Amino acid sequence: MHKLAYLSLGSNLGDRAANLNAALSRLQALGKIVAVSSFYETEPVELTAQPWFLNCAVALDTEKMPRQLLAGVLDVEQQMGRRRVQKKGPRTIDIDILLFGSSVVEMKGLTIPHPSMHQRRFVLEPLAEIAADVRHPVLKRTIRELRDALPTGQQAVRKTGKS
Repeated sequence: MHKLAYLSLGSNLGDRAANLNAALSRLQALGKIVAVSSFYETEPVELTAQPWFLNCAVALDTEKMPRQLLAGVLDVEQQMGRRRVQKKGPRTIDIDILLFGSSVVEMKGLTIPHPSMHQRRFVLEPLAEIAADVRHPVLKRTIRELRDALPTGQQAVRKTGKS
């Protein structure tokens, strides 16, 4: 059974664009990438004393179930040197599962839709580029509507173009 999953990728250590591209390449083992947003340079949130991020959103057509997709995503992060030493701290790669079709998933270690995606411009701006009319299965609003509802000046997000 195929599902369209939306992922958020971010990197703020080393060659950020190369890290995103390497992650995109590795994610192909989990399904078919059907869309990738432009890359966006984004201001860190919560823990602000760290380098700015490069972020993008990805649409992945996958046959994996949510737990299998999470295991694959965590494996990609680990292969790329991700070490979880500081919550919200600097990282070579961060991959979050935002949406999984219209499914709502709540299990230990995995909540879909991502619980704070609707509050994050660094997630919604790239996601709106590739999935503007997709509806959040809980909030029942489109990605565009969620992005447009964010307060102005909340966070700096600048489109840098494709990889």
